[in-house]
Amino acid sequence: MDPKETHISDYTYALPADRIAFYPLAERDTSKLLVYRAGVIDEDIYRNIASYLQPGSLLVLNNTKVVEARILFRKPTGAQIELFCLEPAAGQGAMADALTRTGSVQWKCLIGGASKWKKGIVLQKKEGDLVLEARYVGKSGDSFVIAFSWTPAGSTFAEVLHRMGNIPLPPYIHRPAEASDSQRYQTVYARHEGSVAAPTAGLHFTDRIFAALDERSIRHDFVTLHVGAGTFLPVKTGTLGEHPMHIEFIDVSREFIAGLRATLASGQPVIAVGTTSARTLESLYWLGTGGDALRVGQWDAYPGHDGGISAAAAISMLLDRMDGKGLDRLVTTTQLLIVPGYRWRIVSGLVTNFHQPESTLLLLVASLVGEDWRRVYDYALAHEFRFLSYGDGCLLLPAGIPK
Repeated sequence: MDPKETHISDYTYALPADRIAFYPLAERDTSKLLVYRAGVIDEDIYRNIASYLQPGSLLVLNNTKVVEARILFRKPTGAQIELFCLEPAAGQGAMADALTRTGSVQWKCLIGGASKWKKGIVLQKKEGDLVLEARYVGKSGDSFVIAFSWTPAGSTFAEVLHRMGNIPLPPYIHRPAEASDSQRYQTVYARHEGSVAAPTAGLHFTDRIFAALDERSIRHDFVTLHVGAGTFLPVKTGTLGEHPMHIEFIDVSREFIAGLRATLASGQPVIAVGTTSARTLESLYWLGTGGDALRVGQWDAYPGHDGGISAAAAISMLLDRMDGKGLDRLVTTTQLLIVPGYRWRIVSGLVTNFHQPESTLLLLVASLVGEDWRRVYDYALAHEFRFLSYGDGCLLLPAGIPK
């Protein structure tokens, strides 16, 4: 079936409210781990994940860092207006560039209490000697363009967010962010600021897990995909062909890509930690087989766009293209939508949390394990697994994924 004709209503399940984790466990690596191997389901905890992976495997993790993207303003009347910073507006550069701007920047935002903010009103927030102002510029699709300016002007926008903003917990965690979330809603290896949501599969990883991976000769490396708020958007259309997949920024070094090529050429498994890592890895294949634009569109991976070459060959082509452009880093965007019918090219297995019904993340899981996604989720519901961002997770190792 044409993936565009996929009905989102076929990918739902009943998620009781009491199964959603509002807080993480005290120790990251004691979260429960469902292990799916070639149709067989086992249960363990994350601390023991290394014992289920083949020596020589490459684990790929997303080292993006969540920014304090929610800013609360108060009008002189006392009315509260919340700005949720999503991504740089057009012309502001890539995520890293926009976060390092000083003095002023324009950003796409969601607005809570937009009806209370009349055009021409300048919102202001003070924190010590730092003064931040926000001006409404215009509408951009489902979001708004907001012009921020601040004094002292020497501070970067990232520094402004650190002082003025709050960690943006997902909308299904019905509580305000607390001080502990600043640390627990980040992975221990978070490095590059730019996400408005955590790569949640990685929240369970600890130094103890990495030591166990090293002992079994299981390698790990990092990519960067800055997670946008679109990851939480439900599919509101009847079929996927009508759903616009959100665009996210990726940043991958040439060194990583060269190492990935060597892993693929040797036939060793590549395991993605999180849907964001999986989406980045698969995007690299299509960037290799695509044109000079070095971008991946929503449907570039489906019938009529078949790359037709091996993963290692595609990555070699990507390296050649980067060399031709003198690039030591690949910084671009991906809109790749991975749904049932997608042919996986690079990823052999996936570590991921349990996702919302009728979400693109659940569709990605279903594309990897087929109809067994229902068995996985039924097992998790029947055995007291905790769901969504602060919940438990699974290791999915389907057999015979073609390369």
